[in-house]
Amino acid sequence: MERYLHDVLGSTKFEDVDVVRSKTMSAIRGKGNKTTELTLRMALIRAGVSGWRLHAADVLGRPDFFFPREAVAVFVDGCFWHGCSRCGHTPKTRSAFWAAKFARNKARDRRTTRKLRTGGIHVIRLWEHQLKTPRSRRASIELIAKSLQRRPKG
Repeated sequence: MERYLHDVLGSTKFEDVDVVRSKTMSAIRGKGNKTTELTLRMALIRAGVSGWRLHAADVLGRPDFFFPREAVAVFVDGCFWHGCSRCGHTPKTRSAFWAAKFARNKARDRRTTRKLRTGGIHVIRLWEHQLKTPRSRRASIELIAKSLQRRPKG
């Protein structure tokens, strides 16, 4: 990623970053986020959906949830980091950097999805906002459950 951003922006060093902003951004975790992964995990458990592995290292893209028997990969994309058109936004500070980063994330997501599908894995991508309300969580669980029922058991 550093090379890509350097090519696009020239320099990726932020020498004048506010200490508070730096701490805030470094505290954001890629795994175990309560608004995304843990919310879906609890919803799957409550719905009786089982057979998944978290962050399967042997699957391209390390999906948040992978159902090996049915070959279904579920990614929960954060609205900010993956550039959701509904609720994501580009910060005004260093907007060129963020626009390039979001574009790269989206391109990587498309590439990963395409490669997994070519390999016979069904891919489901959910947005963070799809897990915010009980109604949207139910719809997400139903989507996953239907996909699992349609796939042959490996």
